[in-house]
Amino acid sequence: MTGAARRRCWSVKTSRRNLLRSGAAAAAGASVVGALGVDQAGAAAPARAGATAAAPGSGATTAATLARSASAGPGGYRALVTAPGEAHVLRTELVPGAPGGGTRTPLIAFAQLTDVHVSDTQSPLRLEFTDRLDDPAPLPIQTGIFGSAYRAHDFLSGQVADAMVREINEIRTGPATGAPIALAIQTGDNSDNSQLNEVRWNIGILNGGTVRVDSGSLAKYEGVADSTPAYYDPGYYHPHGTPKGKADDVYRKRYGFPTIPGLLDAARKPFTAAGLDVPWYSAFGNHDGLVQGNFPQTLQLSLVSTGALKLNSLPAGVSPAELVNTLMSGDLLGLLRSVALTPAVRLVTPDANRRLLTKKQVVEQHFTGGGTPTGHGFTEENRRNGTTYYYFDQGPCRFIVLDTVNHNGYQDGSLDRDQFAWLQNLLARSADKVCMIFSHHTSWTMQNTLFVVGGELKTRINGKIVLEELLKHRHVVAWINGHTHRNQVLAHPRPGGGGLWEINTASHTDWPQQSRIIEVADNGDGTLSIFTTMVDHAGPTSFSGDLSDPVQLAALSREMAANDPQDRTDSRRGQVTDRNVELLVENPLA
Repeated sequence: MTGAARRRCWSVKTSRRNLLRSGAAAAAGASVVGALGVDQAGAAAPARAGATAAAPGSGATTAATLARSASAGPGGYRALVTAPGEAHVLRTELVPGAPGGGTRTPLIAFAQLTDVHVSDTQSPLRLEFTDRLDDPAPLPIQTGIFGSAYRAHDFLSGQVADAMVREINEIRTGPATGAPIALAIQTGDNSDNSQLNEVRWNIGILNGGTVRVDSGSLAKYEGVADSTPAYYDPGYYHPHGTPKGKADDVYRKRYGFPTIPGLLDAARKPFTAAGLDVPWYSAFGNHDGLVQGNFPQTLQLSLVSTGALKLNSLPAGVSPAELVNTLMSGDLLGLLRSVALTPAVRLVTPDANRRLLTKKQVVEQHFTGGGTPTGHGFTEENRRNGTTYYYFDQGPCRFIVLDTVNHNGYQDGSLDRDQFAWLQNLLARSADKVCMIFSHHTSWTMQNTLFVVGGELKTRINGKIVLEELLKHRHVVAWINGHTHRNQVLAHPRPGGGGLWEINTASHTDWPQQSRIIEVADNGDGTLSIFTTMVDHAGPTSFSGDLSDPVQLAALSREMAANDPQDRTDSRRGQVTDRNVELLVENPLA
């Protein structure tokens, strides 16, 4: 397929496991988080009642998308191939019948990017080995919170983010209405570990300019993927090959991953990020505010992140439960010191830019990093108070951005009481706007009401209560979020008729590495149509072997994501009614 044709590939495939995949542990009945009543990220939404696979709507048809090849190579490794595009499917659960009788007027078109996870894969605070604690096993031993602590392609996260920016820039207009794309919004997990360098890389990629996703020693890669004999572990992917006298890693030997000499060096090289052509806004995710997306920040953990000791494997005699307790207490530094001279630990080059950022410091980075708008949605009040919720208007539409992260710990979310009161007050005075809610967590992954542990003393508001509040207001038409790494669209009926749509989008880091274009149109008949169109990033279908091209590296990342041994299915693709859709809803301004 030509480059021009490839860049018209709008449509879906879905993301593999979520970042911290606790679903398997919940099924096994042994999740530490489950004991707290915390919902699991990566889980499917509650079953839809009355979802209909309607006939294609009047929106534009996408040209093509990507799929795994039907034929597998060694180890079951599959190339990617082009597949037919998908028309927009009309969904009428909230308003019966098809739109008609009026002149359709576009109100807004924008891009949603979510779960980008720009990652410092050389950081001492990345605990890749914990991923194995949540591998599927016959016995219920999983912790439930580490299932995606490692991906073989994580070191290419910056190139993937840039490739998505390039594709959105090229699309320019909404595929359904033709309205110009007015803005983009990230719905959380923009960084992977709330480190200064990751936050800056993410901002730099969206703003454009030279970006180098590298840390520690700029002369060599110092992480689990390198082939340094003293630290070589066959449980990780080693693209440069096998050191003499060592066994091939399981990714290449058992699962068919390629040997690509020079890949780690290419991933670390500076590249010129395109930068979004439109203003962009930011929301907070659990990985933007918690260590590994789960644990409250402490001074001790920040010292680990900037230090010289990196855990490569679970130390002998340390149980998974003990590790979780160590991280929750923030005393990982003590554990590192106690095992510093064992094979479990390696030396890395310290880097002060790996330091953890507080919520207030993350906000400040959005003011000092440049780009438009100033602060990227965060306000002077956010800057003073260290809060991360706000709203802005774009024509008749009001964008309400929430912070659903529970800073007391664990991956799933909830709202603090002050923010909930702010939301209630704002909704009460927004009846003259078409309101859309943006957050990282979904309504069903907001059951984590843990408090006190991270210093917050007030009880918290769960997703059920938040949804009930939103449904009280006819002018709220959509809730747009991420977190699950899955494409899902749910209809939430409002008592007495009507309702709102919850639009949940897959990630940049797991297969299929997609985002969405969302368009809102007034049908002129008392209804609105909300169109969503999946976007594949600008990486070509196949990696050509060119290590000098960041867009080619993004293609390689997507191919490896599609072959992740922990999830080689399309389960996170969702149904056809979760992807390119036209969602009918009452027009609150009619």
